[in-house]
Amino acid sequence: MTMAYRPDLKLHVNVDHIATIRQARGGDQPDPVLAASLAEVAGADGITVHLREDRRHIQDRDVEILRRTVKTLINLEMALTDEMIGIATRTGPEIASIVPEKREERTTEGGLAVASDLKRVSGGTARLKEAGIKVSFFIDSEPAEIEASKEAGADLIELHTGDYCNSRGEEKERELERLEKGAALADKIGLGVAAGHGLDYFNVAPVARIKEVKELNIGHAIVARASIVGMVDAVQGMMRAMGRA
Repeated sequence: MTMAYRPDLKLHVNVDHIATIRQARGGDQPDPVLAASLAEVAGADGITVHLREDRRHIQDRDVEILRRTVKTLINLEMALTDEMIGIATRTGPEIASIVPEKREERTTEGGLAVASDLKRVSGGTARLKEAGIKVSFFIDSEPAEIEASKEAGADLIELHTGDYCNSRGEEKERELERLEKGAALADKIGLGVAAGHGLDYFNVAPVARIKEVKELNIGHAIVARASIVGMVDAVQGMMRAMGRA
Protein backbone atom coordinates (compact mmCIF):
# COMPACT_ATOMS: atom_id res chain seq x y z
CA MET A 1 0.00 0.00 0.00
CA THR A 2 1.30 3.45 -0.92
CA MET A 3 2.15 5.62 2.03
CA ALA A 4 -0.35 8.47 2.47
CA TYR A 5 1.12 11.95 2.56
CA ARG A 6 0.59 13.31 6.08
CA PRO A 7 2.00 16.86 6.29
CA ASP A 8 -0.24 17.42 9.34
CA LEU A 9 1.21 14.52 11.33
CA LYS A 10 3.59 15.80 13.99
CA LEU A 11 6.69 14.02 15.26
CA HIS A 12 7.83 14.48 18.84
CA VAL A 13 11.27 12.97 19.31
CA ASN A 14 11.97 11.30 22.65
CA VAL A 15 15.62 11.76 23.67
CA ASP A 16 15.49 9.62 26.84
CA HIS A 17 17.90 7.04 25.49
CA ILE A 18 20.53 9.60 24.63
CA ALA A 19 20.52 10.13 28.39
CA THR A 20 20.58 6.35 28.94
CA ILE A 21 23.92 6.19 27.10
CA ARG A 22 25.24 9.09 29.16
CA GLN A 23 24.18 7.53 32.46
CA ALA A 24 25.89 4.24 31.55
CA ARG A 25 29.25 5.94 32.18
CA GLY A 26 28.12 8.52 34.71
CA GLY A 27 29.59 11.40 32.74
CA ASP A 28 28.10 14.24 30.74
CA GLN A 29 28.17 12.80 27.21
CA PRO A 30 26.18 12.42 25.05
CA ASP A 31 23.99 15.34 26.03
CA PRO A 32 20.22 14.96 25.42
CA VAL A 33 19.99 18.74 25.21
CA LEU A 34 22.25 18.75 22.15
CA ALA A 35 20.36 15.79 20.70
CA ALA A 36 17.09 17.69 21.11
CA SER A 37 18.53 20.69 19.29
CA LEU A 38 19.63 18.51 16.39
CA ALA A 39 16.21 16.84 16.26
CA GLU A 40 14.62 20.27 15.91
CA VAL A 41 17.08 21.22 13.17
CA ALA A 42 15.99 18.05 11.36
CA GLY A 43 12.34 19.12 11.52
CA ALA A 44 10.94 17.57 14.72
CA ASP A 45 7.80 19.29 15.98
CA GLY A 46 8.54 18.71 19.65
CA ILE A 47 10.83 17.05 22.18
CA THR A 48 9.62 14.37 24.58
CA VAL A 49 11.40 13.40 27.80
CA HIS A 50 10.35 11.11 30.63
CA LEU A 51 11.61 12.29 34.01
CA ARG A 52 11.28 9.05 35.92
CA GLU A 53 11.10 8.93 39.69
CA ASP A 54 14.34 6.91 39.84
CA ARG A 55 16.11 9.33 37.42
CA ARG A 56 17.49 6.39 35.43
CA HIS A 57 18.06 8.51 32.30
CA ILE A 58 16.68 12.05 32.05
CA GLN A 59 17.76 14.26 34.97
CA ASP A 60 16.22 17.39 36.47
CA ARG A 61 19.05 19.39 34.91
CA ASP A 62 18.02 18.17 31.46
CA VAL A 63 14.42 19.31 31.89
CA GLU A 64 15.48 22.71 33.17
CA ILE A 65 17.93 23.35 30.30
CA LEU A 66 15.56 21.98 27.68
CA ARG A 67 12.90 24.39 28.92
CA ARG A 68 15.27 27.26 28.13
CA THR A 69 16.55 25.94 24.79
CA VAL A 70 13.80 24.00 22.99
CA LYS A 71 12.23 26.11 20.24
CA THR A 72 9.26 23.86 19.44
CA LEU A 73 7.58 22.34 22.50
CA ILE A 74 8.34 20.05 25.41
CA ASN A 75 6.23 17.00 26.17
CA LEU A 76 7.12 15.94 29.71
CA GLU A 77 6.20 12.35 30.47
CA MET A 78 5.70 11.84 34.19
CA ALA A 79 4.11 9.78 36.89
CA LEU A 80 1.16 11.39 38.64
CA THR A 81 2.93 12.23 41.90
CA ASP A 82 3.16 15.41 43.94
CA GLU A 83 6.87 15.66 43.15
CA MET A 84 6.36 15.43 39.40
CA ILE A 85 3.37 17.77 39.39
CA GLY A 86 5.54 20.28 41.25
CA ILE A 87 8.35 19.96 38.71
CA ALA A 88 5.92 20.31 35.81
CA THR A 89 4.20 23.39 37.21
CA ARG A 90 7.59 24.98 37.91
CA THR A 91 9.19 24.25 34.51
CA GLY A 92 6.07 24.70 32.39
CA PRO A 93 6.20 22.13 29.58
CA GLU A 94 3.60 22.65 26.88
CA ILE A 95 2.32 19.09 27.44
CA ALA A 96 2.41 16.89 30.53
CA SER A 97 1.88 13.25 29.58
CA ILE A 98 0.73 11.14 32.50
CA VAL A 99 2.13 7.61 32.33
CA PRO A 100 2.10 4.60 34.67
CA GLU A 101 5.48 3.93 36.18
CA LYS A 102 7.07 0.97 37.96
CA ARG A 103 10.67 1.05 39.11
CA GLU A 104 11.34 -2.55 38.08
CA GLU A 105 10.19 -2.13 34.46
CA ARG A 106 12.70 -1.60 31.66
CA THR A 107 10.34 0.79 29.86
CA THR A 108 6.67 1.69 30.24
CA GLU A 109 4.76 -1.55 29.82
CA GLY A 110 1.14 -0.48 29.40
CA GLY A 111 -1.40 2.28 29.58
CA LEU A 112 -2.54 4.35 32.52
CA ALA A 113 -5.52 2.94 34.45
CA VAL A 114 -7.76 6.00 34.32
CA ALA A 115 -11.20 4.47 34.83
CA SER A 116 -10.25 2.68 38.06
CA ASP A 117 -8.42 5.71 39.52
CA LEU A 118 -10.61 8.52 38.23
CA LYS A 119 -10.66 10.72 41.33
CA ARG A 120 -6.86 10.84 41.77
CA VAL A 121 -6.19 11.27 38.06
CA SER A 122 -8.79 14.03 37.79
CA GLY A 123 -7.27 15.88 40.75
CA GLY A 124 -3.73 15.79 39.36
CA THR A 125 -4.95 16.79 35.93
CA ALA A 126 -6.74 19.81 37.35
CA ARG A 127 -3.55 20.99 39.07
CA LEU A 128 -1.59 20.79 35.83
CA LYS A 129 -4.26 22.53 33.79
CA GLU A 130 -4.48 25.34 36.36
CA ALA A 131 -0.81 25.97 35.57
CA GLY A 132 -1.64 26.34 31.87
CA ILE A 133 -0.26 22.93 30.86
CA LYS A 134 -2.02 20.75 28.32
CA VAL A 135 -2.52 17.24 29.73
CA SER A 136 -2.23 13.94 27.90
CA PHE A 137 -2.85 10.41 29.18
CA PHE A 138 -0.88 7.43 27.86
CA ILE A 139 -3.56 4.75 27.66
CA ASP A 140 -4.47 1.47 26.01
CA SER A 141 -6.96 1.70 23.17
CA GLU A 142 -9.98 0.66 25.23
CA PRO A 143 -13.33 2.49 25.09
CA ALA A 144 -13.68 2.65 28.88
CA GLU A 145 -10.22 4.23 29.29
CA ILE A 146 -10.81 6.70 26.45
CA GLU A 147 -14.15 7.83 27.88
CA ALA A 148 -12.68 8.04 31.40
CA SER A 149 -9.84 10.19 30.04
CA LYS A 150 -12.36 12.69 28.75
CA GLU A 151 -14.16 12.67 32.10
CA ALA A 152 -10.89 13.19 33.98
CA GLY A 153 -10.11 16.33 31.99
CA ALA A 154 -7.44 15.20 29.52
CA ASP A 155 -6.89 17.40 26.49
CA LEU A 156 -5.53 14.50 24.47
CA ILE A 157 -4.59 10.86 24.76
CA GLU A 158 -1.58 8.93 23.52
CA LEU A 159 -2.60 5.47 22.39
CA HIS A 160 -0.20 2.75 23.51
CA THR A 161 1.07 1.07 20.34
CA GLY A 162 3.24 -1.56 22.05
CA ASP A 163 0.85 -4.47 21.49
CA TYR A 164 0.58 -3.58 17.81
CA CYS A 165 4.36 -3.33 17.46
CA ASN A 166 5.00 -6.65 19.24
CA SER A 167 2.41 -8.70 17.30
CA ARG A 168 2.55 -10.48 13.95
CA GLY A 169 0.20 -11.54 11.17
CA GLU A 170 -3.52 -11.52 11.89
CA GLU A 171 -2.94 -10.45 15.47
CA LYS A 172 -1.13 -7.35 14.22
CA GLU A 173 -4.10 -6.52 12.00
CA ARG A 174 -6.44 -6.88 14.99
CA GLU A 175 -4.26 -4.60 17.10
CA LEU A 176 -4.18 -2.02 14.31
CA GLU A 177 -7.97 -2.15 14.07
CA ARG A 178 -8.18 -1.63 17.83
CA LEU A 179 -6.03 1.48 17.49
CA GLU A 180 -8.18 2.75 14.62
CA LYS A 181 -11.39 2.30 16.63
CA GLY A 182 -9.87 3.95 19.69
CA ALA A 183 -8.64 6.93 17.68
CA ALA A 184 -12.05 7.37 16.08
CA LEU A 185 -13.82 7.27 19.46
CA ALA A 186 -11.41 9.74 21.03
CA ASP A 187 -11.79 12.16 18.13
CA LYS A 188 -15.58 11.85 18.30
CA ILE A 189 -15.71 12.86 21.97
CA GLY A 190 -13.31 15.76 21.53
CA LEU A 191 -9.94 14.39 22.57
CA GLY A 192 -6.78 15.00 20.59
CA VAL A 193 -5.06 11.77 19.54
CA ALA A 194 -1.37 10.87 19.63
CA ALA A 195 0.27 7.45 19.47
CA GLY A 196 3.53 5.91 20.54
CA HIS A 197 5.61 3.10 22.06
CA GLY A 198 7.69 0.69 20.03
CA LEU A 199 7.14 2.45 16.71
CA ASP A 200 10.03 2.18 14.27
CA TYR A 201 10.88 2.74 10.62
CA PHE A 202 9.23 -0.51 9.55
CA ASN A 203 5.94 -0.48 11.48
CA VAL A 204 5.07 3.21 11.70
CA ALA A 205 3.31 3.63 8.33
CA PRO A 206 -0.01 1.87 9.19
CA VAL A 207 -0.35 3.91 12.39
CA ALA A 208 0.54 7.09 10.50
CA ARG A 209 -2.35 6.38 8.13
CA ILE A 210 -4.93 6.62 10.95
CA LYS A 211 -6.39 10.02 10.12
CA GLU A 212 -7.39 10.90 13.69
CA VAL A 213 -3.81 10.45 14.92
CA LYS A 214 -2.16 13.86 14.77
CA GLU A 215 1.08 13.22 16.65
CA LEU A 216 3.61 10.42 17.10
CA ASN A 217 6.04 10.12 20.01
CA ILE A 218 9.07 8.08 18.94
CA GLY A 219 12.36 7.67 20.74
CA HIS A 220 14.24 4.38 20.85
CA ALA A 221 14.16 3.66 17.11
CA ILE A 222 15.41 7.15 16.28
CA VAL A 223 18.17 7.08 18.90
CA ALA A 224 19.25 3.61 17.74
CA ARG A 225 19.56 4.77 14.15
CA ALA A 226 21.15 8.05 15.23
CA SER A 227 23.97 6.07 16.86
CA ILE A 228 24.88 4.91 13.34
CA VAL A 229 23.91 7.74 10.98
CA GLY A 230 23.47 10.77 13.24
CA MET A 231 20.43 12.47 14.73
CA VAL A 232 19.52 14.65 11.76
CA ASP A 233 19.46 11.75 9.29
CA ALA A 234 17.62 9.53 11.77
CA VAL A 235 14.86 12.08 12.38
CA GLN A 236 14.45 12.90 8.71
CA GLY A 237 14.29 9.20 7.88
CA MET A 238 11.48 8.74 10.38
CA MET A 239 9.61 11.67 8.93
CA ARG A 240 9.78 10.03 5.52
CA ALA A 241 8.60 6.71 6.97
CA MET A 242 5.55 8.38 8.55
CA GLY A 243 4.61 10.24 5.37
CA ARG A 244 5.89 13.71 6.16
CA ALA A 245 8.12 13.88 3.10
